[in-house]
Amino acid sequence: MSVHDLRGPVDSRVDRFFDLPPVDVRELKVARSVGQRLWDQSVVRKSVILVLLVVAWEVVARVQNNPLMLPSAMETASALWHGLASGVLLARVSASLSVLLKGFALGAFLALALTTLAVSTRIRRDLLTTLTSMFSPLPAISLLPLALLWFGLGEASLIFVLVHSVLWAMAINIHAGFQGVSETLRMAGRNYGLKGLRYVAFILIPAALPALLAGLKIGWAFAWRTLIAAELVFGASSGKGGLGWYIFQNRNELYTDNVFAGLVVVIVIGLLVENIIFDSVERLTVKRWGMVR
Repeated sequence: MSVHDLRGPVDSRVDRFFDLPPVDVRELKVARSVGQRLWDQSVVRKSVILVLLVVAWEVVARVQNNPLMLPSAMETASALWHGLASGVLLARVSASLSVLLKGFALGAFLALALTTLAVSTRIRRDLLTTLTSMFSPLPAISLLPLALLWFGLGEASLIFVLVHSVLWAMAINIHAGFQGVSETLRMAGRNYGLKGLRYVAFILIPAALPALLAGLKIGWAFAWRTLIAAELVFGASSGKGGLGWYIFQNRNELYTDNVFAGLVVVIVIGLLVENIIFDSVERLTVKRWGMVR
């Protein structure tokens, strides 16, 4: 029996080396103008959109030429300035924000408490889903007559409808966030012996923080528009009218420029809360931690 040598001939290749010129990094960079760098900022783009909307508003108002129906942007700006300078508009905004913060904080606390109870047993989870299915489609403003009957003409009636507008929207988002927590994190929490409130505080809430922030945004939007609508219907609370009452009162007196000034304040407050407070919290938490892009 013969033994064959399976090794082939050795391939003798000569390595060749080439000297390449160094890469000039400056050639890879594209020169961008100041305008292009500014356009990359979302604040600039949103500001341009707002300016275009104001210009369109001014053009339409001048074409219509009926200040009683549609005051121009300049007339609205003048009414806004006089309202702020006299202090009347600031007092109305302060009254509305005071009631809003109380109702929003209470609604958010109840939503978190109700959702925390729902993660422990099936009957509590069924209770949460049943309550949200019943009351979430119910407009908060429809409860205002009952609120007036139960709590009378006072701040408590407004807080009641605000709690309703915040509670169910936040509960749905928080519960969905809790359900989306991975089983790996749940098992890790159980292995460390976490139960009850410690399990929710150290495992579920940090993992579901994007859903919790989304619930806060939705709850804020619902609460803000519910408050303005309630003040339009309800009027003054304990002799202190809010921003909705300011709009309603000027509408009755046919000061349409003041009505638009009040609406502008409503929009501006909504934009500031959304783009400064909530965006800053989101940027410092979930975006910084890589939980969302």
